[in-house]
Amino acid sequence: MSQNDSRTTPFDTLLVANRGEIACRVMRTARAMGLRTVAVYSDADANARHVREADEAVRLGPAAARESYLKVEAVVEAAKRTGAGAIHPGYGFLSENGAFVEALDAAGITFVGPPASAIAAMGDKSAAKARMANAGVPLVPGYHGDDQDDALLKSEADKIGYPVLLKASAGGGGKGMRVVEAPEQFQAALDGCRRESQAAFGDTRMLIEKYLTQPRHVEVQVFCDSHGNGVYLFERDCSVQRRHQKVLEEAPAPGMTAELRREMGEAAVRAAKEIGYVGAGTVEFLLDKDGSFYFMEMNTRLQVEHPVTEMITGQDLVEWQLRVAMGEALPLQQDELTITGHSFEARLYAEDPEQDFLPATGKLERFAMDLKGAGLDPRQVRLDSGVETGDVVSMHYDPMLAKLIVHGDDREQALSTLNRALAALDVQGVVTNRAFLQRLATHPAFRNVELDTRFIEKNEATLFAPKQYSIEEYAGAALIGLNQLARECESDSPWDRHDGFRLNAPHTIRISLCDPAHVQDEESVVVVEGTRASGADPWDLTIGNETLTARLQHLEGDAVAVTLNGHRRRLQARRDGNVVVMVDPRGETRLFWRRIDAIDHGHHEAESTLTAPMHGTVVALLVEAGQKVEKGMPLMVMEAMKMEHTMTAPADGHVESFHFNAGDTVGQGDVLLEFAPVE
Repeated sequence: MSQNDSRTTPFDTLLVANRGEIACRVMRTARAMGLRTVAVYSDADANARHVREADEAVRLGPAAARESYLKVEAVVEAAKRTGAGAIHPGYGFLSENGAFVEALDAAGITFVGPPASAIAAMGDKSAAKARMANAGVPLVPGYHGDDQDDALLKSEADKIGYPVLLKASAGGGGKGMRVVEAPEQFQAALDGCRRESQAAFGDTRMLIEKYLTQPRHVEVQVFCDSHGNGVYLFERDCSVQRRHQKVLEEAPAPGMTAELRREMGEAAVRAAKEIGYVGAGTVEFLLDKDGSFYFMEMNTRLQVEHPVTEMITGQDLVEWQLRVAMGEALPLQQDELTITGHSFEARLYAEDPEQDFLPATGKLERFAMDLKGAGLDPRQVRLDSGVETGDVVSMHYDPMLAKLIVHGDDREQALSTLNRALAALDVQGVVTNRAFLQRLATHPAFRNVELDTRFIEKNEATLFAPKQYSIEEYAGAALIGLNQLARECESDSPWDRHDGFRLNAPHTIRISLCDPAHVQDEESVVVVEGTRASGADPWDLTIGNETLTARLQHLEGDAVAVTLNGHRRRLQARRDGNVVVMVDPRGETRLFWRRIDAIDHGHHEAESTLTAPMHGTVVALLVEAGQKVEKGMPLMVMEAMKMEHTMTAPADGHVESFHFNAGDTVGQGDVLLEFAPVE
């Protein structure tokens, strides 16, 4: 039955055609409504959390999304096989695929989302602009035409004026998108956008928009039912982004007047009704400094950041989706919706911000949050995750591990709770952006609402500045390492001890501490002398000319209490090899720890090879073997977790040979090419 039909379409079994945290989230709500849940999975997700939590689960195919989660016929067959009367698509994968909706209609299965016609209307961004103009929704100047000739696109960009934004017409989520700052950059950016768009959406059409230099990204949550009702559940600010993908979101958007909120909300509802929308959707706007706002796009699905809207409205948007899909009217009308407090969402990714946000893979040795120890109210903190301790993060899908959502009476209180919650989040085994999220949330410009979509780029110097360590941080890291060293002694014999034991003399251990990124920088080394008379005594730590009395108490898990000269602090602390990691609400500290007399093998000769920084696929070879190149020149392009990564020349020289061709799959650490630097 079509979604446009207002008759009730009850169902008792729901299949979730997605994975990760959104699949777990939807199934949790469905079970609370008394529905039976069905998960689908690829070979890579055979033991994933969403599979473990479902009432039933059906294999779709191999790990590659195009052979599993994107196979319409396999998902439909899974629904028929399990008797599922409805399918919730989550976000990503098939969530905005009109052909999928039509296949479900033909099979008599309810799609929890809008009709195919609405998806088609907004899926083609060029056509959507024309529809929005008809609905009186303001638009950014740009080119949205069908003619995709390279020369014409370049000409249109020149007419609009740089900088311009290239966007995949069928895209979303930052895929197939580039900011072009100057004419000479246009062709390379166009080629890269088309490759990403083809890989993600099977479509290479582009549109061009004027790139506003200081806009905020403000989006409005809309909801429509099949009875003609439509409401907006206020707005979210999603300005803090990297690679056009959101990192931190908040609701309501700070600085909004009641009039501007109403104008944007009503424009969003007009946009939804223009295309006959049903269900949850998000209308995204660029908000300029003068209060002008422009339609950017509409996401015809539930958004990753929907929990912040749930936090401030007290509504379960997934439940709304399911009830609307059953043919019910919206639970509330516009005048019944209110805003209470403030909410933030931080996206936890398996990625390394220090390496240009390179995706990371591996096994989660630990994934936990100590709410009680951090003094946090469980009613104010929510962790939506699709992973648990022991799970493996693979190369095949988006690197987001979880969403941390907090609520407070106002923005300041909510931000304070976010910082404490991030400090309480313990993730080991996989590199994540948790420390970077803390730096964002504590940044003065963010606290002062100095927001725009280039926030990270504009504040790069401070967000990625080398950390200046305090004596307390050096002392804390020294104490943690020294106590670990003392505990490693398994024998009672003094001859087997490694903690500086001396007969009839105090223990003395000399160590060095420095930034892990600058292990060979002698200026960063601080010598710490640690002494104590016996194993039960505190350490006396001498750092430079200052001496501190230090004690360490182990609490639960990785929580410790460090006391320095009577000042006690609670932290999460651990050692990763020779690196001591300490986390508290003020941020994360990582220090390289070693005995001063240890042999340092850190000096390495520059390699003449380039290795793959992650598992992925080779997309393109950009130079020929033997071709002379300059340092920083692009050599090849890899793709992993739906994003492209360009490998560049480490020095002036030439590529002697490539070990892989376009289309080949490579593993992390594989040697990609042989490079000969100029001698």
